Amino acid sequence: MENINQAKMIERYVALAIGISYLLLGLAGFIPALVSLPGTSESFVPLDESTGAYSAGFGYIFGAIPTNFLHNIVRCAVGLLGITSYKNTTTARLFNRGFAVSYALLALIGLLPLGKTFFGLMPLFGANVLLNALAAIAAGYYSVVIPAKVSGVNVSQNL
Repeated sequence: MENINQAKMIERYVALAIGISYLLLGLAGFIPALVSLPGTSESFVPLDESTGAYSAGFGYIFGAIPTNFLHNIVRCAVGLLGITSYKNTTTARLFNRGFAVSYALLALIGLLPLGKTFFGLMPLFGANVLLNALAAIAAGYYSVVIPAKVSGVNVSQNL
């Protein structure tokens, strides 16, 4: 019984950690001092020079993670969703599983030449692929693998 409660708490904390991380990363994308253009000292693309949704706010967070305004909004929304799902084990598990599947697909799309800009909406190349893949692996491990192991242990003990 103790293993089940511990696994449930871990699932909740994983959802909270992913939520806080993605919210902070999304907010960092809105701070011009933390976003730089590749090969320049400018901190953002001026709005009068942005020609479309993709180039609006385009830059690299901490000089490594490609982003734009839409991507920042998506990260903030995912972060808030993860934080609110922390309240309940069921919602945390649902968030973690949905996050794992969605972000694993985004990591795969980012590896494809035609999907690197997510159909012209947001950048999915470079460090985004690694970030999305690692976060998806963590969420999947703690929402699928650990609960299966814990429930398997309890089933065999009850027999």
